[in-house]
Amino acid sequence: MGLRRGIFREATMACIFPKSWDAAIAKNVRDFYDTLSEKAQRRFAAVQARQLGYGSVKYLAKLLGCSRRTIERGLAELDTLPKDPAAGHVRRPGAGRKKKRWPDSPVEQHRKSVLETRTAGDPDDATLVCTDRSPALLSVTMAKMGTPVCAEVMRHWMEAHDLRLRKMAQDLAGGHSPDREAPCERIAALIAAYDEAGHPSCSIDTQAKEPLGKLLRAGRVRSTPAFHACDHDCPSWADGVLIPPGLDDRVRHRGPMNLGVSQDTRPCACDSFRWDGNRLGKRCDPEATSILWLCDCGGSHAANQ
Repeated sequence: MGLRRGIFREATMACIFPKSWDAAIAKNVRDFYDTLSEKAQRRFAAVQARQLGYGSVKYLAKLLGCSRRTIERGLAELDTLPKDPAAGHVRRPGAGRKKKRWPDSPVEQHRKSVLETRTAGDPDDATLVCTDRSPALLSVTMAKMGTPVCAEVMRHWMEAHDLRLRKMAQDLAGGHSPDREAPCERIAALIAAYDEAGHPSCSIDTQAKEPLGKLLRAGRVRSTPAFHACDHDCPSWADGVLIPPGLDDRVRHRGPMNLGVSQDTRPCACDSFRWDGNRLGKRCDPEATSILWLCDCGGSHAANQ
């Protein structure tokens, strides 16, 4: 495969996209899950998580209304079967230690007083409340007030009042365009035609670019020594720019993620197409005579180019 000026390196990472059920199957799974005991519920969720693969723990936790820790505990128990240390032990509905709440206790009074001065809201929406205090900071403040409470308890208390870590939801419509429906209908018709003919159709998108070199990166990793970076993030100090275009096979729900080092995303995307077609496409769809690529437009790859 010829590469364009060597901008595409042989660095490929296979990705498996999370599967999901349709509405009817999801309802059947939820209804059956509600009939099980607590132990059977977490093990049933664990079996389904292993069947669905990557990303299924988060998907099932939201679908079944349980925590991710419950499913992870069920996954750990599956490895011990058929030997079951908890055989015959089933907790009665409503059993277990109850949470203690004292509405008029000093702990509750201090909790409310701390948040009264550290919250903000919307005068037009009384249900919107936000705070800059984390459970750890609230725990320290509570200890100074003479009512020590651990950060984990504060986290559960905040979640009970619907104070959770959230990010902005980009779901506000920017207006209606008279020409918006035409391209969407055209894309839907092309997808249906390719599916009916048995030809593959894939979507591609490039994630955030990442500069290479000794520059600061967000996030943390468990390691013995700390990684070192430059004291300033100057773009000129980077060794290059890493561009990760990912492909998604709509039928198989899987595809590769290629790593390119081009400054231009358009040549990198074309090389990624060629790489995927020569390496995977010929083996997965040997009789295909056409392929449909679904990709959006950007600054360097406009719709008319």
